[in-house]
Amino acid sequence: MAEFLGVAAFLVLLATGLGLVRLLRGPGAVERMMAAQLLGTGGIAVLLLGATIVDPSIADAALTLALLAAFASIAFVKFMAHKDRPPLA
Repeated sequence: MAEFLGVAAFLVLLATGLGLVRLLRGPGAVERMMAAQLLGTGGIAVLLLGATIVDPSIADAALTLALLAAFASIAFVKFMAHKDRPPLA
């Protein structure tokens, strides 16, 4: 079973690595943010698979990464919403 989960973790890392290419070469800020979310989701998946294989305490790091990814999305949306507003005089 551990071999299967190890292969699954490798495939998730591979897909996340492809998202890293989009993060570096993305045409716009929204595409780059979506790629960053993909990196966060892939990291969470790999950490949870690692928690299943190696040590269950790794799941705490996955939950922390999930919170950080959610806060990053909220911050990005707030930044983009205020970017288009005219400055106050």
